[in-house]
Amino acid sequence: MNNNTIKKLKPETIWNHFADLNSVPRPSKKEKKVIKFIKNFGASLNLETIEDTCGNVIIKKPATHGYENRKKVVLQSHLDMVCQKNNEVEFDFETQGIPMTYEGDWVYALGTTLGADNGIGVAAIMSVLSSKDIEHPAIEALFTVDEETGMSGAFELSKDLLSGDILLNLDTEEDDEIDIGCAGGIDVTANALYEEKDINRNFLTYVINLTGLHGGHSGMEIHKGLGNSNKLLNRFLYDFLKLNIQLVSFNGGGLRNAIPREASATFSISSEHKNELQERFSYLYTEIKSEFSCIDNNLTIHLSQLDNAKKGLSIENSKKFISSLQAAHNGVFRMSPDIDGLVEASNNIARVKLENGKAEIQCLTRSSVESTKMWVATSLKSAFELGGMKVELSGSYPGWKPNASSEILKLAVSIYEKIHGEKPSVQACHAGLECGIIGEKYPHMDMISFGPTIKGAHSPKEKVSISSVQKFWSFLLEILKNIPIR
Repeated sequence: MNNNTIKKLKPETIWNHFADLNSVPRPSKKEKKVIKFIKNFGASLNLETIEDTCGNVIIKKPATHGYENRKKVVLQSHLDMVCQKNNEVEFDFETQGIPMTYEGDWVYALGTTLGADNGIGVAAIMSVLSSKDIEHPAIEALFTVDEETGMSGAFELSKDLLSGDILLNLDTEEDDEIDIGCAGGIDVTANALYEEKDINRNFLTYVINLTGLHGGHSGMEIHKGLGNSNKLLNRFLYDFLKLNIQLVSFNGGGLRNAIPREASATFSISSEHKNELQERFSYLYTEIKSEFSCIDNNLTIHLSQLDNAKKGLSIENSKKFISSLQAAHNGVFRMSPDIDGLVEASNNIARVKLENGKAEIQCLTRSSVESTKMWVATSLKSAFELGGMKVELSGSYPGWKPNASSEILKLAVSIYEKIHGEKPSVQACHAGLECGIIGEKYPHMDMISFGPTIKGAHSPKEKVSISSVQKFWSFLLEILKNIPIR
């Protein structure tokens, strides 16, 4: 099946634009090709098209006849996508488009992320811009860059580029949900350079490989208790500290906003502990497999012997590094006492790399409350510093404070009830949406976020519901049709 088959799905306008978009490489921080693509798209429609200094693209479309006196709407989505693939898949996100297929109600990619986050939102905006029969007020289409790895597009957005009254962010991933708030975040990065020591000649070298975890969005899915490959692998290493191991290397995870799925570590141990090592591994393997049998049932962990390594961390520094990682919090830190079911604060230990004595640990801490965000971040800082690491806190961005009396929210809720005969779920989410940052620059703007149902975002299991895209599209069109008068 090729992407032309995807173009035949309903509504065709969205799937055609999504297929065209997915033919263009668009990794975060490497969006030149997709920026050119979206600018050419605006120019082909003879619409005013602007690229700002950091690569955000704004395309303006006048109101349709009879809608000139309605409030102006900003339609907003981000151009970049999370680039994750399974280890066995050969794929270059910088040069290749995303091949897609579908089965039943779901569109998905072949061993990579799909880019429905936020490509379906981009495609929906393109559909509005290219339409000749959709009723709508004046539109400012805002396509931001680098949302997934720092939100720099939103941060660097000028305060005088937009004049819209209402912002519709199309980056929510449940079609029965309207978001009115989100978490802020901060990057926590620990670094160390350990002097490597010679490994004793009677030591044997082993590697542990952990694969098959589900992975996923480190905000929206953090409450599910999914396995974190870095933390699970480190449980073995922490247990092996009793056998005085020398850690040689550690390589796990990838992007900060993705729950890590795979990890490996190499270490050396005295040959006299060979049998005890196997016993400890087997016991802990059985424990972990049992703990995650319901949610990560494809988890596999292998221990195998390698040619003997010549150098590694000292036994003492191995203990410091492994113990710090063991102490560092991962997962939900606190549930909100104000909003039932909302994760207030969490942390994702996303990337762990140790090679030739050089160590780095990357985390993404999220919270809807600024003070709690810093509580988690400084707790991590303390854990890593106890291991002799230097810690940097960077990339902090604000959350989006809910406005329950929002005019556009009331309109959207009433339209949803009219279409579907039931109330939508009005939520604040634990993901990082750009609304909080944009709202600081345009405090007058009334905002909501919604979108189609996307599962497995930020992982190769990402998929989007075909029927949900139709539902989302109908909802968007009705909102545009009923935007209030100025």
